[in-house]
Amino acid sequence: MKHKSIVAATLAAALLVPLGASAHHSFAVFFDETRNVRVEGVVTAFRFTNPHATIVLDVVASDGQTHEWRAETNAPVVLQRRGWNRTSLKAGDRVTLDGWPSRDGRLYMRLRSATDANDRAIGSAPFSANDD
Repeated sequence: MKHKSIVAATLAAALLVPLGASAHHSFAVFFDETRNVRVEGVVTAFRFTNPHATIVLDVVASDGQTHEWRAETNAPVVLQRRGWNRTSLKAGDRVTLDGWPSRDGRLYMRLRSATDANDRAIGSAPFSANDD
């Protein structure tokens, strides 16, 4: 009976490994490193959570319509090393985000840099495609 419990526990652990491995994705699969996108808008949410922090903002297009953009950043620990914290962005802040666009055409990017309404950098050095 003890042997069956050990086998069952080992099997359960082995089945969970692929789930953890797939939670972190490759930059090149989702984002186009050869292109750049820049948007200006109003922050509606800033999620300072693992595995990647995210910024959500409303962007008014040239036709007057508002579109929701999302920007994926680095993990909070990496952001902290670059001067970010949970209050670096708040709902209502006007920002400009620069980054690599999604490959599938969604209004989604990987953040390279961010500036506030006064054109001051948020955090320190820009991110690279190889940052994690």
